[in-house]
Amino acid sequence: MERYLTDDGPVVELAKAFHLHRDFLYLGRGVNYPIALEGALKLKEISYIHAEGYPAGEMKHGPIALIDEEMPVVAIAPFDGVFEKMLSNIEEVKARSGIVIAVTDDLGGDVAQKADFVLTVPKTHDLLSPLLTVLPLQLLAYHIALLRGCDVDQPRNLAKSVTVE
Repeated sequence: MERYLTDDGPVVELAKAFHLHRDFLYLGRGVNYPIALEGALKLKEISYIHAEGYPAGEMKHGPIALIDEEMPVVAIAPFDGVFEKMLSNIEEVKARSGIVIAVTDDLGGDVAQKADFVLTVPKTHDLLSPLLTVLPLQLLAYHIALLRGCDVDQPRNLAKSVTVE
């Protein structure tokens, strides 16, 4: 976690490449599906880009129709029990000319061979992987928002979820 908070260079470069895109799709399976939701939420909240988190196993039920050469698809693909299925999702995105940004701990290169851009996280226990995979997504949203000139400290139209009486 500390590495991502002190060396976000790869994320900054990715943000420069994608800050003008209007839509993003985030895909995750199992414990990383909520991380796909979180990545999409953060991008929406602070950069005002339309983003949608979706369970990768349900990609064929709607979002696949949106994928084209202008659609960045963020695939959360740690080397876990559903890794091969995530690789299949990445291949489906690529078959439709989508742009794949993968977040993975796969150091064997399967993801790197298929994805257009790869953000790696350290390997950890499968159930702890969301703690790592969320970091590059939050940093990506942050840097995209900065590049778009958005106020990341006071996003528009957001009310505090907890109020003090």
